[in-house]
Amino acid sequence: MKTLLVGDLSPTKLSNPYFAEKNIDALFSAGVQELFKGNDINFVNLETALTDSEEGIEKFGPCLKASGGTADVVKALGATVCGLSNNHIFDYGPKGVADTLAHLERVGIPYTGYGKNYEDSRKNYYAEKNGETVCLINVCEHEYSYAEGDFEGARPFDCYDTLDDIREGKKNADCVIILYHGGKEHCRYPSPRLMKTCRAMVKAGADLVLCQHTHIIGCFEEFEGGKILYGQGNFHFSHPSFREDNSENDGWNQFLATRYDTETKEIEFIPMVNDGPMIKLAEGDLKEKILTELAERSETIESGEWYDRWKNAVNTDFGWYVKAIGYKDASEQDRHRLAHYLDCEAHHDILVELFKTAHQKKTNY
Repeated sequence: MKTLLVGDLSPTKLSNPYFAEKNIDALFSAGVQELFKGNDINFVNLETALTDSEEGIEKFGPCLKASGGTADVVKALGATVCGLSNNHIFDYGPKGVADTLAHLERVGIPYTGYGKNYEDSRKNYYAEKNGETVCLINVCEHEYSYAEGDFEGARPFDCYDTLDDIREGKKNADCVIILYHGGKEHCRYPSPRLMKTCRAMVKAGADLVLCQHTHIIGCFEEFEGGKILYGQGNFHFSHPSFREDNSENDGWNQFLATRYDTETKEIEFIPMVNDGPMIKLAEGDLKEKILTELAERSETIESGEWYDRWKNAVNTDFGWYVKAIGYKDASEQDRHRLAHYLDCEAHHDILVELFKTAHQKKTNY
């Protein structure tokens, strides 16, 4: 099958009026709209609640919501399935989710990556055409929205259950694609834990693993017959304060659409850019620059340099983590922050790196 897989879509104050008006031409250039034509699967990660609710949940970070017209725009664009396994789908609680699902059902877009409880969230999504079956598995790290026990939520990654789900998907499908919502935001390199996780998913049977959530383009590797992209970048997340030419933040406005042929296993990364409320295809020198930088970062996976680059990136957040683990002078807010850092895999990776035990430092030998 021909598939197109794109990253985070979340209308903002800048773009939401156009989504509310269902003005697709103001939001996506003709070239981007053309990408969605002729494919068997078009996957969009819907990283927001489609609701009018004012009751956001308590969390670190913003509660995201958008107009129900977003569903109409995504449908008109050509999406065949929306992924809901991310850290913002539950920002407005059960009502926000119910409103979101109602809008998707109203326009006829199937969704995956969410359930009424943990077991229900683990349902694999299957698409069939001309005798070929493709399995999509949409999972996220543990950051606020995830299902647990009998509690509804997004489908969380589990180092045991998810690998079983991949093996089950491989039994029932010709190809398994993982959409993994995780990794350190604004970091172009995987943590050791994330790399090991993605490689384990390939070993379990995944043909393609796409990491989303980081908001910027990361690096790519081929591993034991599978393909892994550590950071796809956004799809439509127009943030006027994050402009190009702003060092590390320039990546917010540059992202990749991924074309993947499930039969031939051929993959193509198509650079896109944010221009105000509109998403356009990158062209000319900028397109070449994005692809060249992706290739250069990808070479660090083989050389091993990626690990030092990851450490350098997370060290910039040292102050936040030191403040969070303070005890004597810690506020209640600081204690909540620490609990959040311990609960979320991406933040936990950094705590482990910044605060090593004597065993990890090997100073006790």
